[in-house]
Amino acid sequence: MHVKAFGMMTRHPVKADVLPPDLREAAPVDDRGRVDHPPRELRSEIFARFHQALEPLRSAGKLGGILLQFPSYIVCKPLSFEYPQWANEELRGDPPLVEFRHRSWLDDENRAEVFSFLEELGATYVVVDAPKTEAKNLVPTVLAQTSPMVYVRMHGRNAGTWNVRGRSAAERFDYLYSEEELDDFLPGVRELAKGAQEAYVMFNNNGRSRSEGQASGRDGWISQAPTNALMLQGMLGVGS
Repeated sequence: MHVKAFGMMTRHPVKADVLPPDLREAAPVDDRGRVDHPPRELRSEIFARFHQALEPLRSAGKLGGILLQFPSYIVCKPLSFEYPQWANEELRGDPPLVEFRHRSWLDDENRAEVFSFLEELGATYVVVDAPKTEAKNLVPTVLAQTSPMVYVRMHGRNAGTWNVRGRSAAERFDYLYSEEELDDFLPGVRELAKGAQEAYVMFNNNGRSRSEGQASGRDGWISQAPTNALMLQGMLGVGS
C-alpha cells in the first residue's frame, strides 16, 4: 500500500485542529486557523508520528512508498532542493514517491538536474497525467524513471475546472478517461515499465460518482477512478 504524506510533511498549510492535541499549542496559527511555516522541529515530530503510525503495514511487508506531493507554489530553484532531501531523511528509510505540482521542475533547463537529484535520493519520480494547458500548476506528462519503481498518477484532464477559483477538489478531478485516451497513453507506460521492478498506475480522477449516461449514453451511476482502473486492467489483460 502506498500512503500519501500528511500535508504538513509536504509544506502544505493545514488546519490546527487536525494535529494531535498535544502539538497544537506549539503550532503557529494564522487568522484562518491554519498552521503555516511551522518550525522544523514540529515538522520533524509530525514525520516521526507518521512513521510510527505506519508500523503495522511496514512490519507486515505491505508498505509500498510514501507519496510526497509538493504544492504548486514550490518552484524549482537551488534552495528548493534542500527540503525534499531533508524530508527523505525524515522518512527513515520508507521509499519516497515525489510528485511536483509546479511545471518549472520539468522545464527543459531543469529536468535533467531534477531527475539526477531524485536518483541520488533513491526517490521515485511520479509521472503525472493532467489537463494539457500551460498553467504553471500543471506539469507536463514526462515519462521518466528515477528508481526501480514506475509510478503514474492519473488526475484526469478537466481543464475547465482545474484553476477556477472557489471550485472544490472534487470538481477539479471530475473526469472520466475514454478508452481512446487510455489506449493512446498505454504504450508509453508499457515502454517505461520494461525497465522497472514494479510499475503502478493510480487513478486520482475521483471527483464524484456520475451518471454513466453522461459519458456513454447508458443509464446508471459509475465512479470514475474505479471504472478507469477496470478499463485499464482489461486493456492489459490482467485482473478482473
